[in-house]
Amino acid sequence: MTKIARQAKNALEIIHSMIYFAPEAADGFAALGLERGRMSYYAGRAAAMGPVGPGPVAATFYNFNPESVAASIPRAWSIASPSAVLDARLRAADAALRRMLGDVSSAAIAEAAELAREASQGCTPEGKPLYAAHADLDWPDEPHLQLWHAATLLREFRGDAHIAALQRAELSGVQALVLHSSTGEGFKPSAARELREWSESQWAQAEQELRERGLISGEGKTSEISEAGNALREEIEAETDAMSMAPWRALGEAKTEALIDNGRQVSRTLLKAGAAPRDLFGRD
Repeated sequence: MTKIARQAKNALEIIHSMIYFAPEAADGFAALGLERGRMSYYAGRAAAMGPVGPGPVAATFYNFNPESVAASIPRAWSIASPSAVLDARLRAADAALRRMLGDVSSAAIAEAAELAREASQGCTPEGKPLYAAHADLDWPDEPHLQLWHAATLLREFRGDAHIAALQRAELSGVQALVLHSSTGEGFKPSAARELREWSESQWAQAEQELRERGLISGEGKTSEISEAGNALREEIEAETDAMSMAPWRALGEAKTEALIDNGRQVSRTLLKAGAAPRDLFGRD
C-alpha cells in the first residue's frame, strides 16, 4: 500500500517543480531585483517561511551548499519581501501553466485539483517545517493554481519526510546528492554539483566517503552506485513512502488512483512542453 505514495509523487512532481525551470519565474523574480539563479531559487522556495536566515533554508533544503545559501539569504529579503516573492511566484506559476497546458479549464485539471487539495488536507505539520510554511499560505482561486499549490504541499510534505529518512541513513546533504546522481536517474553529477554549488573538492570528498561505505564504486566520471548503495536508496525511499502516507490514507485508494491517472495526464503535457530541461538529467 505504501508504494502508492511513490506513484503519486512520480505523477505529481513536475506539476510543482516546473516552477524552478520556468522562464516566467526567472523573469518575475528578476523584476523584483533578485539575482537570477540561486538567489531567486532560494528566495522563491523559502519565502513561505518569512524572512528567515540562511540556517533554516540550508536545513530544510538539505542538499544545497550552506555557503551558497548564505551568499543569498538573508540578502534577498533586503531586495524583495517574502510576500512580494510569493506573489511573483504565484503569477509565474499561473503564466507558465497557461503556456504549457493551454486549456487550464479542462476536466482533468479540475478533478486533479479537487483530489489533490483533498489529499493535502490529510497532511499534518508535525516535523514538517517546509510543508507547514506552505500550508499556512492562502489557497489560490483557480483550479490550475489550486492543483499547483496542492502539488507543492504534497511535495514538501514528502520532502520533509525524506530528509528524516536520509538522516536515519546517516547521509549528509552532499552525500545524498552524490548517491542519487550516481544512479543516472536524477541530475547528471556535473549538473547536480553546479546547481547545488558544491566545489569539486567537496564533491570528491563526499564520493570518497560513500566509497568507504561501499555505496558507490569507481572514481570521478566512472563512479556508479553499488548494490549496497541501491539497497540503501530503496530503504530510504520505502521509509519515505511510509512517512508520507497520511494524504493518501485520507484520500482513499480509489480517489488516489484517480488523482494519479489525472496527474500523469497533466504531467505528460507539461513534459512535452519542456517543463524540465532534459539535458540536466541522466549520466555525464
